Amino acid sequence: MNVRLPPSREEYLTPTHDHRGCVDRALRVAEQLCAQREVRLTPIRRKVLELIWESHRAVKAYDLLDRIKPFEQAAKPATVYRALEFLLEQKLIHRVESLNAFIGCNCSERRHEQLLLICERCGNVEERPGTEVMAAVASEVEEAGFKLHRKAIEIHGLCPHCVQPEAEA
Repeated sequence: MNVRLPPSREEYLTPTHDHRGCVDRALRVAEQLCAQREVRLTPIRRKVLELIWESHRAVKAYDLLDRIKPFEQAAKPATVYRALEFLLEQKLIHRVESLNAFIGCNCSERRHEQLLLICERCGNVEERPGTEVMAAVASEVEEAGFKLHRKAIEIHGLCPHCVQPEAEA
């Protein structure tokens, strides 16, 4: 699959960041992966994914419902939840458990674990590989004899963009 890599953190935290490229890339990847997996990316699923990717902030299901109404008047909470379930199953989005919200996945085309850095000021969520952190967690889990089903680590704080004004004050 030949797709453009997601922008770096520095790129998407700038005020001049053209987010349409992120949305276009995510939709292109989703269409390719769904075709490969022989699953349907229906118009409603596609629209929910597009709405999630409108920013690098986590979005709640009911906010998605409000934002989808102009496109799909008959949309109900179940409509959005079914679309979210499909997008999660296909690894096109992540659930941010601590916020009860969702973000787009930057690397849907490969299996990975989640290390999410959540800015408490601007709301941006950055997905990181966190290779060393995840290896340390895996070691602890193995030592405990715990059967792991899913691994995600969420860290709340301030992103570099929000820390900078604080440091200057």
